[in-house]
Amino acid sequence: MGRALIVSAGANSNEYLSTRLAEMGYPHPLMVPSGTEARRRILETDFELIIVNAPLPDEFGHELCACAVEKTSAGVLLLAKAAAAEQLAEGLSRQGVLLLSKPFTNQLFLQAVQMAAAGNHRLLHLQEENHRLQEKLALLRLVSQAKCCLIEHQGMTEAEAHHAIERQAMDSRRSLAEVAQEILNAWEEDGAY
Repeated sequence: MGRALIVSAGANSNEYLSTRLAEMGYPHPLMVPSGTEARRRILETDFELIIVNAPLPDEFGHELCACAVEKTSAGVLLLAKAAAAEQLAEGLSRQGVLLLSKPFTNQLFLQAVQMAAAGNHRLLHLQEENHRLQEKLALLRLVSQAKCCLIEHQGMTEAEAHHAIERQAMDSRRSLAEVAQEILNAWEEDGAY
């Protein structure tokens, strides 16, 4: 069950959009009438999908879309009349905003929402992978610092220091990070390990 935000000031449009989204697995989309309110909600909640039905009472809507792409991982879809859509298409595309010209068919709308949702899922996957790699780099840095400490203060080679940290982790059934941090803490506290 996904979280969706609809930014639209038109009552007829709101009903159509919420009904279509409910059919697609977004049963209770949050509906707000202005860009200002949408920006506040974007800061409070993580959304998978954000649909902006332009124009809004306080702005056109493309600025809000750019803001949403920058501050969230949501798939962002702008609905705009054909004349405005032509002018905005290139810039919004480069920013990662999907643009759908009004009027549109149900099929086009459903495809656009699916594409926006797919973009959201892909971005979340990339963020998870990035987080995993950052953790791995942090571990490598920590172990490298501990190895340097052993090399400098105990005269070990790099291979000996690495083996000593691994052996101590296995023998004590702790992680490499815990052992490396213990080595660093010991040298910080009294200068001896």
